[in-house]
Amino acid sequence: MSSRELADFLRRRREGLRPEDVPAEAALPPSRRARRTPGLRREEVAALAQVSASYYERLERARAPRPSPQVLSALARALRLTEAERDHLARLAGQVLPAENDGAPERVPEEAQRLLGRLDGIPAYIVNDRQDIVAWNAAAAALITDFSRLTPDERNLTRLSRRFRDTLCTGAPGSEADFSRQVAAELRAARVRYPADNVLAELINEFAAHDPDFASSWRHHAVRPVPCVRKNLRHPTLGELEIDRHVLGLPGSGFSLVMYTAEAGSPSDSALKSL
Repeated sequence: MSSRELADFLRRRREGLRPEDVPAEAALPPSRRARRTPGLRREEVAALAQVSASYYERLERARAPRPSPQVLSALARALRLTEAERDHLARLAGQVLPAENDGAPERVPEEAQRLLGRLDGIPAYIVNDRQDIVAWNAAAAALITDFSRLTPDERNLTRLSRRFRDTLCTGAPGSEADFSRQVAAELRAARVRYPADNVLAELINEFAAHDPDFASSWRHHAVRPVPCVRKNLRHPTLGELEIDRHVLGLPGSGFSLVMYTAEAGSPSDSALKSL
């Protein structure tokens, strides 16, 4: 990734950190200037990370050499980054090597296939880094659509979400925005892992052009995982359903398992079991 990506990430995380978010024991340096924005100043982040203010300013202007692992660790602490954001920062700075291949993996691990088959009655599917649905069980097909009738390009989660937004989703407050943030975080991480994947880049541009929530999350480097999103669905035979969408990363692979569940004992739970 370019130094501009690193600079933009640092700037946005600094602007999103308020003075009251800084622990009392890590006192901010005094300043006589009035605070015009809610975020921290560059010199404040530099002081918290114990680096020079001029060096940090050059980082945010994409004019500094790539920081060392020690500096990255200090910046992560100063900016109060989550584990996912720390990993993203390291990848942006070139401290984690990108994947050797230039695109999403194609073969689903056998153990993942077996796990999918054991989820009897639980709608579930497997997506790759591009959010392509590469495997699914019968319950998922019954809940959403017959994936076997779609082309590989149509089986992309971002494209399917647009296709079914008006017919399948009933618009639970915030659910679609949460879903867009969830997908943006997954694709942002994939983009760093596969910087040469042109198909992924085109998909990101396509989705950002149609979804303002995704575009906003992308601009703000949303990389914090959103493991569960509640959605209201309108099924043609089961009616209105309130379900939770869970995403579990499969260790050692570029795949994730997506499952749909409902609150135990609820009408939606009974409806899912009937699938």
